[in-house]
Amino acid sequence: MSLVEKIFSINTDTQFSAHALDIFRHQVENNKVYSEYVKAIGKKAAEVKRIEDIPFLPVSFFKTHDVVCGSDGKYDTIFTSSTTSGDTPSRHLVKDIEIYKESFRKGFSHFYGDIKDYCVLALLPSYLERSGSSLVFMAEDMVVNSENELSGFYIHNYNELAEKLAQLEKQGKKVLLLGVTYALLKLAEEYPMQLKHTILMETGGMKGKRKELPKQEVHQILKKAFGVEHIHSEYGMTELLSQGYSKGEGVFNYPPWMRILVRDMYDPLNVGLKNTSGAINIIDLANINSCSFIATDDVGIVHENGSFEVSGRIDYSDIRGCNLMADDIL
Repeated sequence: MSLVEKIFSINTDTQFSAHALDIFRHQVENNKVYSEYVKAIGKKAAEVKRIEDIPFLPVSFFKTHDVVCGSDGKYDTIFTSSTTSGDTPSRHLVKDIEIYKESFRKGFSHFYGDIKDYCVLALLPSYLERSGSSLVFMAEDMVVNSENELSGFYIHNYNELAEKLAQLEKQGKKVLLLGVTYALLKLAEEYPMQLKHTILMETGGMKGKRKELPKQEVHQILKKAFGVEHIHSEYGMTELLSQGYSKGEGVFNYPPWMRILVRDMYDPLNVGLKNTSGAINIIDLANINSCSFIATDDVGIVHENGSFEVSGRIDYSDIRGCNLMADDIL
């Protein structure tokens, strides 16, 4: 069994830890950027015996370096992040797009079942208006593999989307409405309706289109407008090849090949905090060809059962966190 096959066959914590340590050693040997970072913080690979000991690469490196294993310069595609004015986008060089497909297909199925059971409607204007979006790539695959002639994308044609939703509701069809936050709020304001057969899933982000609102407030607006009990959410990013999902109340879970660990924002090597707010570290074993161990700029909490919540972003005017350790090689 190949290492990729092992990743997507994980069903125990013991298996996860063993494969994570194998991938750590692989990436230290084959990813120049990660290897240099590990050396810069004074960590020796031989000292890493458990996942909490693994060094996590600051996510900002994806803005400044090609974070990829090997030096052959070959890759299938490059995913890039959306940016606000003046920001540098992250770049994720994906050497094997089939791994990404397997990850998001199996991840969605793990939580929601067969995509063929849904009509998939994607309201992703900001993402569709640029190239290189990993979310659009995933949504396109969902639309195609739903094998539903009514599945499709929407940009600014809210009236058409509202009519389609009303049609599907009348037919009692199971729908997945995947939308960027500000667009869902616009739909809620202009076309409120009762959705009894629709999963409303927000992907996050105002993208500079609207004033930022607390997540809880956003969800309350959407619940009221569409008559649903729960707002689902997808947690993903350009630098990852896997996603976490929330079926309500902002509590996320992840597929078996991912783990979320919380680090102390003032001591970034102190990893594995439970029931305590801190910065989020992610292990995504599907990132086998880039870096599977990423220190994000998100703040949140991991509960005893492994589920997690995201409460905001690190304020680097107060703290620079683990990026302080990156100065030597940035």
